[in-house]
Amino acid sequence: MSSAPTSANQQGAKITVYWLDKSRAQRILWLLEELNLEYELKTYKRGEDKLAPPELKEVHPLGKSPIVGIQAAGAEKPLILAESATIVEYLAEHFGSYLMPKKYPEGKEGTIGGETEEWLKYQYLMHYAEGSLMTILILTLVINNIRNAPVPFFLKPITRGIASKIDESFINKEIDTHMTFLEEYLAKSPNDGEFWVGSSLTGADIMMLFCLEGATQRAKLEEKYPKLYAYVRRMQTREAYKRAADKATEANGEKYVPYSDIKM
Repeated sequence: MSSAPTSANQQGAKITVYWLDKSRAQRILWLLEELNLEYELKTYKRGEDKLAPPELKEVHPLGKSPIVGIQAAGAEKPLILAESATIVEYLAEHFGSYLMPKKYPEGKEGTIGGETEEWLKYQYLMHYAEGSLMTILILTLVINNIRNAPVPFFLKPITRGIASKIDESFINKEIDTHMTFLEEYLAKSPNDGEFWVGSSLTGADIMMLFCLEGATQRAKLEEKYPKLYAYVRRMQTREAYKRAADKATEANGEKYVPYSDIKM
């Protein structure tokens, strides 16, 4: 399916999103809606093993999502981009530079240490989201799968015990460390933490929201980290976010439910 409305910012480019259910690809739809760009949405469903189908490897060798194809006007074939941060930065650079903070103040271009504070924060969060935060959240899913593994009843106390031990000795501490850090970080942002960087939406928000949606229930954001919880709910009320959810629902044939609201 293709999206609307048409944008003068499209520059003649044909954009295709290879979207996998329950994946980070949803953040790319949100970004494209914020940019008011047209795109084609090709959907893929996870198998019973919860993995991406092999068809995605026909698009990119790793078979992961998100993947975006961008075919410039007059180009013979599309540019295929993988990895969320790469996609977000590329789309922002070409279609929405206002989503990237200014790197240098006037007169300090190219100087070591001359970068703006906003740009440094932006760069940090763009890579922190997947490099640090998402890593621990993925581990929680792996440990939960061990806890709920379909093993004979007499082995369940063993698998549950192993999972609980890892949670107690490592996972819970790491999650608390990250959430405490982020709650304080957001509190120092302008307008009492309306956005992660500066006073308007940036690519850092696109990257961070999906991670925080995943942490909402596991880290008990509503109960323990009110600023993070309020941020998640505030971003989810944006018109572009809601349009992206509607597009996913229509294309996939199932109502899109963010990880913050999936029944665990």
